[in-house]
Amino acid sequence: MITRHRALAAASLSLAVAVGGLATATTAQAYDTGKTTISCSAVKIRKAPSKTSTVVGIGYRHDKVLYDQWAYKKAEKAWYTRGTVTRKSDGKKIRGYMIYNCANPYETNPAPKPSIPK
Repeated sequence: MITRHRALAAASLSLAVAVGGLATATTAQAYDTGKTTISCSAVKIRKAPSKTSTVVGIGYRHDKVLYDQWAYKKAEKAWYTRGTVTRKSDGKKIRGYMIYNCANPYETNPAPKPSIPK
């Protein structure tokens, strides 16, 4: 199952690069959908894909994530995952961007990152 997710993610990113959308954007984005869990002890969920963006909540290890987008922030050289986190502790749903290493589609830490757009 993990291999299927990797192949799907690679195909999605390859198509986006071929179309040229990733090469010119300040924040490169590729779309995919799936489920994973938070792999770090805690991760800040932000309003936008940036270290300086407003924090809208905190996700904790094993909280569920329904993700639908990845974003690469060129200025930070960092990947982000966008999705909805459902916290186990209180059932609260928080929508936003998280550092990719903590909320990745492969349910591992560290995650195999997509290639960096040029």
